[in-house]
Amino acid sequence: MKIGFIGFGRLGKLVAKNLAQDADLYIHDIADTDKEIKSLGASPASLAEACACPIVIPFVPMSEFENLLKQMGPLLSENSLVIDVCSVKTEPVNWMKKHLPENISLLGTHPMFGPDSAKNTLYGCKIVLCPVRIKREVFEEIRSYLETNGLRVIEASPEEHDKQIAHSLLLTHFIGRSLMDFKAESLLIDTKGYRRLMKILETVENDTWQLFQDMNHFNPYAKETRENFLKSMENIHQKVDQ
Repeated sequence: MKIGFIGFGRLGKLVAKNLAQDADLYIHDIADTDKEIKSLGASPASLAEACACPIVIPFVPMSEFENLLKQMGPLLSENSLVIDVCSVKTEPVNWMKKHLPENISLLGTHPMFGPDSAKNTLYGCKIVLCPVRIKREVFEEIRSYLETNGLRVIEASPEEHDKQIAHSLLLTHFIGRSLMDFKAESLLIDTKGYRRLMKILETVENDTWQLFQDMNHFNPYAKETRENFLKSMENIHQKVDQ
């Protein structure tokens, strides 16, 4: 099976490393990554060559995703499958429906792991699948492949995904970024709870500010979640001084 990758950043490299043994990968990237791509047994490709594959997976920042879809539309092969990996689902799914031909199958996904959390193994990691425009038998084949390789598959609608992820992922990054701004650091005199906070900081510090900004900007539930969390913190802050 040929799979086209568009983008070869941190997540793209992680997924490519794990898929290369089961598929022929054609990877397009604007950076000079040909040597690294070839080291995985994959093939460097133009955008057109990547889009000509039966399965195409873009790995680009969310803020660049819609413009990329406009470029991809005329280049896709008939009846191919486009799989997105954005950390927000409602908007990216709407963009795919808007800009890609109706004969293109669509699957929304969110790998709930990254290069840091899954650097040793993908076994036990979660991935959310949002079937958009895809035959059920194809969806089940993909689900079976992922589960066979140790992933925990969660099927959800784009809306339900965004509601839950606004708490589980966004709050984690919000707290982690706040700890970075606070200049929290490891201490000799600490507690297990504090070490867990430092783990949160370590989890997010290698991710780009653009990723953090995008997940807040494009998730329709993000602002309300942040505001409610800050209200709760302020309530606790005031109670301490009563």
